Amino acid sequence: MNTENDGRNDFDFLIGTWKVHHRMLAQRLKGSTEWLEFEGNTVDRKILNGIGNMDDNIIHMEKDPVHAISLRLFNPQSKEWSIYWSTDKTGILDVPMIGGFKNSIGEFYSQEVFEGRHIYNRFIWSKITAYSCQWEQAFSEDG
Repeated sequence: MNTENDGRNDFDFLIGTWKVHHRMLAQRLKGSTEWLEFEGNTVDRKILNGIGNMDDNIIHMEKDPVHAISLRLFNPQSKEWSIYWSTDKTGILDVPMIGGFKNSIGEFYSQEVFEGRHIYNRFIWSKITAYSCQWEQAFSEDG
C-alpha cells in the first residue's frame, strides 16, 4: 500500500516548537463581540509510527496558564483525521473533530453539547506555510 500521499502527513507542518498567538471571543454563542488575545507555546511531534501526532500546549491566559494537548489520529481506511483536545481543567478528551484536507485547507466537524445545548463545531486549518498557519473555530446552534 502506498502511504506516501494518503493523508497521514497532512499535519506534518505542525511538527516542531511554536509560539502561538490566540484570539477568542470572551463568550461563545451569546452574541459577544469582545475578543481576548493571549500567547501560547506548543511542541508537536509524530506518534504511533507516523499515524498520528500530538502537541503539548501552554496557553498563557490572563489569570492562570492552561495546559492542554491535541491528539490527532489518522484512519488509513477512511483517510480521515480525528482530532481530540483536553486540558488540565477537564482531564477528559473532548468529542473528536473529524475531517481532512483538500486543496491545502483542512476542514473538521463535530456535534457536541455546549452549556446543555447540542451544537455543531467546525475547525479550519488554512494559510499553511513553513513558518505559520491559521486555525479557526466556529460554533452553530442551528446547523
